[in-house]
This record gives sequence, structure tokens and C-alpha cells, in this order.
Amino acid sequence: MAYACNPEFKELYVNFTADPNGIGPHLNGHLGQLSSQNPLLVSTGSDLVIFPGDGRAPMTQTFRNSGRGFFELTSISHLGIAVPYLVRQRETGYAGWRADAERLMAQIPKVQAVNSVAYWRDTVALEAWAGMEEKITDLVDYSCDVTLDVLKQFLADPDRFTFAYLRDNFLDGNGPDRLPVPMNDMMAATFALVFLDSAYRIIRWLRDNSFDWERMMVLLCGRAGRPTAALTWQSNSMCHMLWQGSGQKLVPERLYIAPHAPGLVLADLEAPGGAERVEAQFRQIWYSTRATVEMGRLMYEGYPAFRRNIDAAPVVSTDTQVLSELPKVKSPEDRRGFVTLLRFVMEDPGQQLANASSHYVIDQLCANGNRPSEVQVPGFTKTVYPRRTPRV
Repeated sequence: MAYACNPEFKELYVNFTADPNGIGPHLNGHLGQLSSQNPLLVSTGSDLVIFPGDGRAPMTQTFRNSGRGFFELTSISHLGIAVPYLVRQRETGYAGWRADAERLMAQIPKVQAVNSVAYWRDTVALEAWAGMEEKITDLVDYSCDVTLDVLKQFLADPDRFTFAYLRDNFLDGNGPDRLPVPMNDMMAATFALVFLDSAYRIIRWLRDNSFDWERMMVLLCGRAGRPTAALTWQSNSMCHMLWQGSGQKLVPERLYIAPHAPGLVLADLEAPGGAERVEAQFRQIWYSTRATVEMGRLMYEGYPAFRRNIDAAPVVSTDTQVLSELPKVKSPEDRRGFVTLLRFVMEDPGQQLANASSHYVIDQLCANGNRPSEVQVPGFTKTVYPRRTPRV
């Protein structure tokens, strides 16, 4: 006989939950209404929206990846990964590895023809990179030059290009054919520079507005990076950003990561009554989590309580072999730490790739009055890239 839940049991189930008229949804909606005076912050993965409360109009700030400079520097960062990927293609028998390498080689000179101090200063024109344009130009040209040279060698003698050879001579710089600046250093630099811009803009916006952080309700919604990433405080860079940007006033337990919450579309806020509907929806979502938290405290007072650990980061030492949490790097000269971060964010599917530099950059900005010029960028500030060669 096929199983089917008796409808009376099913009705009892939906009396509490799984129905808009259930006991749980009624409490969540009621508490959401009671919170109407509290500020609510919703992060969508590309935008921040703050509903100040008391029916006031929402405030928005974007940090989209399509912003100025993102594709430019990220494309250069990818050169350090593209060569190992091509080697792996060949190693595993992919027939198109040579065509992929040749297509990359054809594109690099086109980028070099565009790369100039004027392009970074006048076209990209990022406030966070002001004064760095000449050095960024050198970094880009150098990275293109050495990648072209390595690709030519790879096509001419592919058997020589094992991963041991790559690590020693292309990535780390310990072998006889090592580069003047290893590509790991370049990747640390480009990751940090890209994040420097978005972090600077978000922190400035947060500090320019006097938000009531002690009462702030926070939801981080939707996808942030890889489908498996950013589901915890340590792996979602926005958590650390908001905590530091608030002057450490944000109450960590009032921040919830909700990857399955519906998306927030900024255009919906502009429709008649749209802002009110969206705000009410996300206040109820926040309290669908909060109500259970508060109920646990009321029902089980006297038992051990949950507390979120927001600083579980270990420090990488010369003896460190394995890590289970995103490590903390405090010094721009800790090369082992930054290269470990590059490995960690690639190897742990739960990490955003931006976490290769995010915590360090955020801490540096907040320790220096949110002045990008004061941040010591790893692989960049104290690294000398060979000067750009004039091109015809």
C-alpha cells in the first residue's frame, strides 16, 4: 500500500508552519511590524540597500563587479592562473590546449597597446588608485610580457612544463628560470587592488551616514561568488566589511546570511508602493530567523548559549601545514601568508575568491582612516615591477 500522510496530521503541521496563516508566519510578520523603527540593511551581492525605518525612503550603494577597473585588473590576475590551466589541459589530454594558448597569446599584445598611464588615470580614473597609475601600468605590461614569453616556451617545449617547473619558475620564483617578480606576487597585488576600490567606497558610504548600528537588522541575500561560497561569517567578506565599516558597532548576531531569500531588484523600489512592499517582505524574512533565535533563548534559558565567533582566523607560520579556517595576514611583507590565502580561497569551495585579500584590505583601510594611499598593498607597494617598454 502506497504511503500518504493522513490529511489531519498534515493540517496540524501547517497550523504552525508551511502556510501564510500558520502560527509561525503570524509571529514573524507581527515582529516585523514591531521592528518598523529599526534600520534594515539588505545586501544583494551587488548592492547595499538600507531601509532607515519609520517609513523613510531607502538608501542604496552599489559595489558591482562591472565597476571601473574590475575587468581590467582581474584579466591581468587571470594570467597567473591561465598558464597553469593550459598546462593542466595538456596534461589531461585536452586536444584544444594549443589553440587556447594561441588565442591568449593573440589577445595579450592588444591589451598592451591599450595599457598606459593615461588609460588608468583618465579612463578608469578610480579615486582609490590615485597616484598608483604609473605603477599599475608597469605591473600590467610586465605581467603581459612574461606571460607571452612563458607561453612561447610552453608551445616550443611543452614537456618541460610540469607543475613543479611552474611553481619554481613562474609562480614562486625559486628555480633557475625564475621571473623578476613571481606571478603569485602579482596575483596578490591585483586581488588587493581590486578589493581596495570597492572596500573604500563602501566604508566611506557607511561612515558618511549615521546609521544606528546597535539596532541594525542585516540580511545578506543571494549568491556571492561561487554557488558554494560565502555562507558563513568568515567566508563572506561583507560580514567583516560591515563590522569594520560600522566601527565595530554592528551586533554580529543581528546579521543573517540568507542565500535562499528572494532577490532584491533596485528597480522594484521605484514602482508605486514598491519600497514599502520590499521593506515589509525583508523585515518578515529577517524575523523568520530572529523569532526562532529569541524563542530558543526563552525556552532554554540556563543551558549553554550560542555565540558567533567572528575572529576564528589562524595566523600562518613557517610550520603551518593545514588550515581549516581562513587565515589572517597582518603584514604586507608576509608573502607566505598571502600566497597561502591564494591557495585557501581556491581550495575551499566555501570561500569567495575575493577573500584572498578582503580582510587584510578592510583592516588596513579602517586602521588608516579609510585612506587608500596609506594601505600597504602586498606584491605592489614595496615591489618593483620592471618599467614599461615603449611600444610602437
